[in-house]
Amino acid sequence: MTASRMPRWRRSLRLFLVAVAGPALALGPLAVSPAQAAPVDDIRINEVVTTGSVNDSIELYNKGTAAVDVSGWVLKDDNNGSNYTIASGTVLAAGGFRAFDVHNSFGLGSSDKARLYLPGGSTLVDSFTWSSHSSPSWSRCPDGTGTFGSAALTLGAANSCGGGGTPAAWPGGSSIATADASNVFGTDLSGLHQEGGVMWGAQNSGKLWRLVPNGSGGWQPDTANGWTSGKTLRFTGGTGTPDSEGVTVTGSGSSAGVFVASERNGDASGTSRLSVLRYDVSGTGTTLTAAKEWNLTSDLPSVGSNLGFEGITWVPDTALTAAGFKDESTGAAYNPAGYGTHTAGVFFVGVEGTGMVYGYVLQDSGAFTRVASISSGMAGVMEVQWEPQASRLWVVCDDTCSGQHRTMQVNASGVFATTAVYNRPSGMANINNEGFALAGADECTAGSKPVYWADDSNTSGHALRRGTVSC
Repeated sequence: MTASRMPRWRRSLRLFLVAVAGPALALGPLAVSPAQAAPVDDIRINEVVTTGSVNDSIELYNKGTAAVDVSGWVLKDDNNGSNYTIASGTVLAAGGFRAFDVHNSFGLGSSDKARLYLPGGSTLVDSFTWSSHSSPSWSRCPDGTGTFGSAALTLGAANSCGGGGTPAAWPGGSSIATADASNVFGTDLSGLHQEGGVMWGAQNSGKLWRLVPNGSGGWQPDTANGWTSGKTLRFTGGTGTPDSEGVTVTGSGSSAGVFVASERNGDASGTSRLSVLRYDVSGTGTTLTAAKEWNLTSDLPSVGSNLGFEGITWVPDTALTAAGFKDESTGAAYNPAGYGTHTAGVFFVGVEGTGMVYGYVLQDSGAFTRVASISSGMAGVMEVQWEPQASRLWVVCDDTCSGQHRTMQVNASGVFATTAVYNRPSGMANINNEGFALAGADECTAGSKPVYWADDSNTSGHALRRGTVSC
């Protein structure tokens, strides 16, 4: 996301909730509707978003132990004439979350209700009432059973109910140095990925860079094979300008393709297009046309066109199965064999507007399956990076979160959970870092290794900075 287009949730609201009308159990500032007979009672309104990048959305959660078919169920606001009917074939698995974008049926105001009815719209199942806009989300904590409060956006996944921990000091050196020459890239340099002696960089303007060491601990554009000024990116068919925000490669390296995360087509900038694109980077031409696009927009909660995919990383199947990773789509242990020919791993993409990270198996056929939905606990995600050496996922926010970094690992329940929260290095100003990359284990010296950040704003004429992190 460019520095000149930076919508942020920075407002502070004086928020309070009022009890719903009708028989209810009072729970502090909130009241919920009476219980219904199981399994109907297992379906709860779990999160409501009224404004911001993902407005007019209602999430349902199945707190029970059996799947529930919610086909034909009806969502309403405080107006009985407002109706959103859930599509046929919609089933909520046990422990499952599902968000519904209702804005085409009705809007959720600053003082309003979200109500859930059985098919026909006369039997109330659950309701929630508020008297001020979400900031950014009204969320139940714990999921399905607790009271509603203000929290981070987590539509389609577990609510952000705290427990992230107090940020610790950066686990490396405090000193930061520039890692590029003056004004090489300009603004909009975003995602980074280090592949041995090459650094890949994605620039929002639809450009991919191949960087090589500059001899002084930093990076410079490769001058061979047409890479001197970066290469222009196109969607499949050679049209459009991907808003390229993140970049990664698989275990087969860049020879098997470089994967770019894009949030929209720059030639139609008002429309969200959450895509992963694969490029063959072996040629000498200065324009790259995507060999494959996985357009994931329809599978995810809607976001503003400039608040979509910001980061991407690839995690090998072997690491996930060894850790006991659970497949969200099946509710069972992740089984790579069930997905046919794919990249032998899962791609994790970070969404700026919601602070969510999603895991996808991208099949060679063009099919895709979401296998993970992870709340970062932060207001936004600008970068995700897998660190094989420590078997952990880094999730990074920019100046929106004062440069906070989080690490996540697969826990005993088979899902990624936060293991540490770190402040940015004390020697780095709170700048617009949208890219982050870690050197490999082979660069560890005296217990530390290099890390790099990409500053979208090109502060003081530099887009790349370097520091260190503990090995």
